[in-house]
Amino acid sequence: MNAPRTPYFLLDESALKRNLMVVDQIRSLSGAKSVLALKCFSTWSVFPLMSEHLDGTTSSAPFEARLGHERFGGEVHAYSVAFSRDDVIEVSKYSDKVIFNSASQLRDLVALVDGPSIGIRVNPGVSHSHYDLADPARLHSRLGVTDDAELRAVAPMVDGLMFHFNCENDKVDELERLIGAIAERYADVLDGVSWVSLGGGIAFTAPGYPVDRFCEILRSFAERFAVQVYLEPGEAVITQSAELVTTVLDVIHNEIPVVIVDAAVEPHLPDHLIYDTSPSLTAPSAGHVRVEIAGRTCLAGDVFGEYSLEAIPAVGAEIRFGDAAGYSMVKTSWFNGVVKPSIVVRRLDGSIEIVREFSYEDFESDLS
Repeated sequence: MNAPRTPYFLLDESALKRNLMVVDQIRSLSGAKSVLALKCFSTWSVFPLMSEHLDGTTSSAPFEARLGHERFGGEVHAYSVAFSRDDVIEVSKYSDKVIFNSASQLRDLVALVDGPSIGIRVNPGVSHSHYDLADPARLHSRLGVTDDAELRAVAPMVDGLMFHFNCENDKVDELERLIGAIAERYADVLDGVSWVSLGGGIAFTAPGYPVDRFCEILRSFAERFAVQVYLEPGEAVITQSAELVTTVLDVIHNEIPVVIVDAAVEPHLPDHLIYDTSPSLTAPSAGHVRVEIAGRTCLAGDVFGEYSLEAIPAVGAEIRFGDAAGYSMVKTSWFNGVVKPSIVVRRLDGSIEIVREFSYEDFESDLS
């Protein structure tokens, strides 16, 4: 097989499986079920492996719900910040649970749901997030019911509750405090439902994370209220399982060496631009030579970041950005007409499979 042409995303199933084994441990020790958050990662070429270790998927729109149903299997949870009538009818075809974001949408649209279990999202006003942009409890948040009286008025209409209140939370003490606050504030409502989703954003695959204690917290919550607990992991499942592999096209000098690669931040790793962060490098090796690595679009700020390397990379050298799966592969765009990275998978047996390459025809058809 010919080597993949850069740029490409390289997914490593062995690295993915290491995260999935932690999911298995949590499912076994806590009794909680886990559904993959497709908003974070939807690359279905690795779903056969993932579906062996997860209970299904959770979606934010009808297309994701259908993808979960057709390509992943297991349970499908359908949530949206705001459903249209057509959306509700559509997701009801594929979903086991339909979760409304507001009491008004629940009242207006629940009659259209035929079969799936009904839930509602609750905003407890407490959260863990390093970024206001991603904080579910931020000022004027539209994410979930905030009024306790309103929640209690519609509680008899639902079977379950969703609390999504974390973003990159790797502190189990903080998580226990937040879950405790939710348990006390909503105890009477929790006593009346059969399932509770505690959402995603919990970094339980981080190095050294106290998985046993995490499981004890989940199990205690489930037993207190006699509910089935769900988690909605995204980043935790696919963290450190993919690289964006690029090639150096040019090196210019403007106070420091500026290395230009055949990928770009805005169309390929947009969250780093949004949150003003820099991706890690898996290659080349670190050293003491300061360089800037930049993308090939005409956006002035198309910069991956400044790095200290062992040498200035030469034209034709390979540069690999780490942890490139979550909230990246689902967000790629055709900005500047730059080709989307191919999708390449290193299977468990070590074989390399080029799953998808993108062409001018893909660019043309997407833009109509």
